[in-house]
Amino acid sequence: MIGSRGVVGEKWSQRILWFCAIGSAISLYMVAVERQAHNRQRTISEGLRDLDGASDKSGGEDVKLN
Repeated sequence: MIGSRGVVGEKWSQRILWFCAIGSAISLYMVAVERQAHNRQRTISEGLRDLDGASDKSGGEDVKLN
């Protein structure tokens, strides 16, 4: 066992590798969820902006919905 100081054992290196892989997968998932939420919010705001623009083009008339 001479010269084995500072060397991570095979079992622990495999655990570290799995830990890094799972951490990377979780972070990629979180980025995807955040981007999806941001895109949804942007789509909604663009839709509202288009609706506001459409009401401006109607000549300022009040539209009554029954």
